[in-house]
Amino acid sequence: MEPTHTILVVEDDPAIRRLICKTLQHEAWQAQTAETIKRALIEVKAKPPACVLLDLGLPDGDGNEFIRQVRTWSDLPIIVLTARDNEASKVAALDAGANDYVTKPFSIAELLARIRVQLRQRQPTATDSVYTFGAVSVDSARHSVSFQGEDAHLTPTEYRLLLELLRHEGKICTHRQLLLAVWGPNCVETPHYLRVYMAKLRQKLEIQPEAPQHFVTESGLGYRFIK
Repeated sequence: MEPTHTILVVEDDPAIRRLICKTLQHEAWQAQTAETIKRALIEVKAKPPACVLLDLGLPDGDGNEFIRQVRTWSDLPIIVLTARDNEASKVAALDAGANDYVTKPFSIAELLARIRVQLRQRQPTATDSVYTFGAVSVDSARHSVSFQGEDAHLTPTEYRLLLELLRHEGKICTHRQLLLAVWGPNCVETPHYLRVYMAKLRQKLEIQPEAPQHFVTESGLGYRFIK
């Protein structure tokens, strides 16, 4: 079977690198490897992969520096592999521009699922203006939203928040990221705005607002939209 996607594995631990590469090849994906930030940047520029799996603790620096550099010219998916099991480290990676993270030791099944989410996001769709999920249809060209076939009356702020989440399907959007995008730089320290408006979105667009399926809380980090 011909490889369908190329995945760059940026990891300095040989055992973990071999395990990931073997797993990717089993999925008919081609694995590129790099052990340092410098080498990873060379690989990304020479042959852009479909997705990057990035260890944060690399011999020549912090993986967040790689993310920041790549984000100056590319939006390719980056999934962080981190042994730093604390919220601050995860938030720092996501704010730097990572699309998602997996904490070591990780489940291979979970890692593959998160890669597939990012690859789906890169596939072209018939139109970028129409989103459908669950009982919801959003036409961003017409600025219209329907729920179970009926008009859903969203305020301008609710609508901006909804679009920001939809545009980052599968990715964790941090509190700061959402506040900056929807309310602007003067409101990044007012997370209660976000809690209130997320509750309103769930009431209007989730079949069971108390057990949301699409607008999911990532505790201590932010929110994730799941189609």
